[in-house]
Amino acid sequence: MRLIVLIAAITLCLGLTSAVLQRFEEAPKPDGSLSFLAIGDWGRKGAYNQSQVAFQMGVIGEQLDIDFVISTGDNFYDDGLKGIYDPAFDDSFTKIYTASSLQKQWYNVLGNHDYRGDVEAQLSPVLTHFDQRWLCLRSFIVNAEVAEFFFVDTTPFVDKYFTEPGDHVYDWKGIGLQKQYISNLLKDVDLALQQSNAKWKIVVGHHAIRSAGYHGNTEELVNQLLPILEANNIDLFINGHDHCLQHISSVDSAIQFLTSGGGSKAWKGVVNWWKPEEMKFYYDGQGFMSVQVTETELDIAFYDVFGNVLHRWNTFKQPHSM
Repeated sequence: MRLIVLIAAITLCLGLTSAVLQRFEEAPKPDGSLSFLAIGDWGRKGAYNQSQVAFQMGVIGEQLDIDFVISTGDNFYDDGLKGIYDPAFDDSFTKIYTASSLQKQWYNVLGNHDYRGDVEAQLSPVLTHFDQRWLCLRSFIVNAEVAEFFFVDTTPFVDKYFTEPGDHVYDWKGIGLQKQYISNLLKDVDLALQQSNAKWKIVVGHHAIRSAGYHGNTEELVNQLLPILEANNIDLFINGHDHCLQHISSVDSAIQFLTSGGGSKAWKGVVNWWKPEEMKFYYDGQGFMSVQVTETELDIAFYDVFGNVLHRWNTFKQPHSM
């Protein structure tokens, strides 16, 4: 029994893909509703307006009575954390997101910049001991009853990080063979989505499937992950990576592609052409997004660094029959 527990603990710490994605429970409000913020590409010790974005997140978080925060990755620039005692964790996270409304659970995925540091440091439960809000795994599920969230580790999908890393060194400990890791992960995600009975299915990853930003589409995700998401009728795909805010709809399915990568440094003036009928919103500046969910309605909003609402969108579903 001790050996089984030890193996499980090692697997959790290293973030190795298992046959079943680890699940967490998030209780909705008494009326069954849920609200959260999503922020990405933020960890710069307060610089590039990170502190100002954090302040507005606190204001909006209080107004919406948020239940938790989602981070879409690139949590610590430029090269992740150096170890579990790296002061960047405190300087870029604990000391920045200080508002009372943000003292909720943070669900974090890894970005490509995080993979350039000590990945296992971000996955370590020691960080949760330092700040109990912190939860970061490679891939996992959060069940919030009215909605279910599927967090996907997208960095290992991108071939160029393996074949053309340039001057960067990526920490692939816990990944093993790239193709086998991706194959296992896709099977896990597909099975989890098939088994989900949630009213709303929301998938979170760092890299974009659809984006008019600097990085654009991630072709590996378009070819390998998107067919699974479409087959399982997910509602939202939320990502970071491109340092902007955007909303792209799909003409082929009901999936809404939402980028929240404006947590600090933005790429002003960078936007590539996109089909007007699909491009609902694009903002080349800093900010974040909110999502409010009930059994019958889902509302999203994007905010700039001053707390102004830049874009709203909502959709409806019929309630579950008794």
